[in-house]
This record gives sequence, C-alpha cells and structure tokens, in this order.
Amino acid sequence: MKNQSISAEIITIGDEILYGQITDTNSQYLSAQLDGLGIRVVRKTSVGDRAADIRQALDAALSIAQLVILTGGLGPTKDDITKHTLAEYFDTELVMHEPTLARLKAFFEQRGKVLNELNHRQAMLPAASTLLPNAKGTAMGMWFEHQGKVVISLPGVPHEMKHLIEDEALPRIREFFQTPIIYHKMIRTVGVPESILAEKIADWESALPEHIKLAYLPNYGQVRLRLTARGARRQVLEQEVDAQIAALLPIAGKYIYGYDDLTLEQAIGERLMAKGKTMATAESCTGGHVAHLITSIPGSSRYFMGGIVSYDNAVKMGQLGVQSSTLEEHGAVSEATVLEMAQGVRARLGTNIGLATSGVAGPGGGTPDKPVGTVWIAYADESGAVAKRLQLTEDRMINIRLSSTAVLNLARLQIDQS
Repeated sequence: MKNQSISAEIITIGDEILYGQITDTNSQYLSAQLDGLGIRVVRKTSVGDRAADIRQALDAALSIAQLVILTGGLGPTKDDITKHTLAEYFDTELVMHEPTLARLKAFFEQRGKVLNELNHRQAMLPAASTLLPNAKGTAMGMWFEHQGKVVISLPGVPHEMKHLIEDEALPRIREFFQTPIIYHKMIRTVGVPESILAEKIADWESALPEHIKLAYLPNYGQVRLRLTARGARRQVLEQEVDAQIAALLPIAGKYIYGYDDLTLEQAIGERLMAKGKTMATAESCTGGHVAHLITSIPGSSRYFMGGIVSYDNAVKMGQLGVQSSTLEEHGAVSEATVLEMAQGVRARLGTNIGLATSGVAGPGGGTPDKPVGTVWIAYADESGAVAKRLQLTEDRMINIRLSSTAVLNLARLQIDQS
C-alpha cells in the first residue's frame, strides 16, 4: 500500500490508567517508534475496560488514521475484554489457535506451572486476525486489516509490548505502508530565553527549506531546537540539516552546548575529562541538586570529587571557610559569600573547579532587598572566581532547577574559556 503520509492513533485500555494508578509509558514509546518510520501520531486516547468505550474509540480513530494501535486488556481475567471486543467489532469469531495453545503449555511448563483454564482461553484468537506471537508472555498480539487500514492490538505490560512492536509489528508496518523518511535533529541551547533566541534566529528560521521545520522546546533554562526534515533519502536529509546547523552556529553558537540526547551535565563531564579537570560543589539553596545532576552521569567519578550541602551558616563557616565577617556584612545570599563557598569547596576537596549556589528559594524568607527568587551562583578555579546574580520565580522547585541549570552553564562557559 502506497501512502505519502500515514497517520496513526494510539489507544490505551484500562481503568487503572484512568484512575491514575499507573503511568502510561506505552503510548510515549509507541509514538517514538512510529515516528522513526515516518508515521505521524495524530491522537492518543485512553479508555476504560468497557466494550462500548473501546468500540467508540475505534470508530473515532479509524475516521482519522490509517493505523491504530491498542495496548492493554489482553490478560486472562474477566476485565480483559479487548480481544472479545475486537472479534465483535470486526464481525469474526474467536477460535482456538492450536500452535498458540502448544506455546502456552510449553511456556508454563518451563516455569514449573500448569496451564489453567483462564490462560487456556488466551489461545482463543479472532479468526480474522493475524497472530503476533509473544515470546515474553502469554498474551498474543493481533493484526487486523480493515478497508485498507490496520488495527494492531498489543498487551499492556511494557516489556511484552516493546517486544511485540519491535520484533513483530514494526516489520509488518514497514511492509504494509510506504512512507516518507522523517529525520529529527535536536540542537540543545542554554542561557538564553526562548523569546530572545527566537528573535535572534528569526531570519535563519524564515530561510529554512519548506521540508525542514523548526520547533522550540523550552525547559528550565534550556531551549531545545528540533529540526524535522521529511524526504525520500535519509542521507540527503542529514546533509541538508547539517548545512542548516552550520548556518546557525555564527548566530547562536555561544548558546549551543550539544545535540540530540546530550544533557548539559553530560556536556560538562565531557569537557572536564577532555581537559583533565576535577570539580566539587558547595550548595545552599539547591540542596544537592547540582551534585545529583552531575552524578547521574555514568563515569562521573572520574571528574566529580564530591559536594557539600552548606544549608546552615555554621556549615558554610566550618566546612567551607566562609568568614563570619562576610556573612555578617553581606548575608548568606550575596556575591561575597558565594565566591568564598566556591573557593572553599575547591580547596577543601582538592579539585580544580568549585561551584556554589546560595539563594532564597522560597516560598518564604524573602526581604525587600533580596526577594524570593534571588540567587547567587559562583565558579572558582586556579585563575580566580566569578559570580552571577539571578532573579528567578516564587516557586521553590522551579528556582532549584533553574539555579542548577544556571550554575552548570556558568561552569560550561568558564571551562570553554580556560
């Protein structure tokens, strides 16, 4: 079947999703898999374990999409009604599939168990469907073709669903649909608000070819620029996108720290290893969040020596060497204090670089001179120290995340200059 543009809808089935008892990770995963095939997911729907709701969702999905994927409701218990509902929907009957029955018996025997009546029923499959064998569990997947469209039913257990979509469904989808290639490239920026970045690159964005689209994805002090190219040949698309990035670098290169899945903390780790540098952190208002981000990267022990959460002034003085006179004259949230914190942790832990944060995270504690959201960050190395004041929000968690991003970006900028 030849189509230039294929749309898909994902339907997740289960009362537990609607009740908020589990998180639906299946639809996110399926969207990424379909996107890799050049198939656009136009809608995601969640319904409960009721036949009428499933039928209604199918009607709506097939009215807008050529491909519909359902997950959930294929287990052995009475509330697992997807298979029966699909048989009725496609006007077919459930029949015993002997090869599946044999596989189920072997599956249970390998685990020292006996196939019971409930699991025996799982070998009953709609006659009009194509079986998608499940090597990871007892619920088989099903493939239906209906008026030139495809409906796929998969189990809701994530590891079983992933096995079936990757090993069974995707190869069939590729064969059934012929779609254009979609190529994504993520450009990661930090230290510039979305609106200012958009203004700076407006002319570049306007000059993008028609088949290359730009999307802005902001998140806690960072903005990801996603370039999406559509065409017939992946190699050509990659070359065209690379050319567009080369044109972007003179305009916004100072904000770009990496591409695709690279995180800011990964980018800093790579820079530290390349230069043979080590780092330590002294945190007050961020409460260890900066250290958490750094140590979330495998292998960070090669460049991160440790951190001190100096929440109380006594710890700032006793562990970091901040002078009591500095605190008395300037206060804990000040340029002078945060500079001494960064220098102190570097000296105390014997590292090349020290980072520090101190601020009023909120919601209380603000003053007219230092309102909630006032944060000082600092960087220190063998050549000296620099500090920067931030004026953030009134939300405590947002302030912690923004401050962490800002001090990591300060480190990136200073390391690149060293």
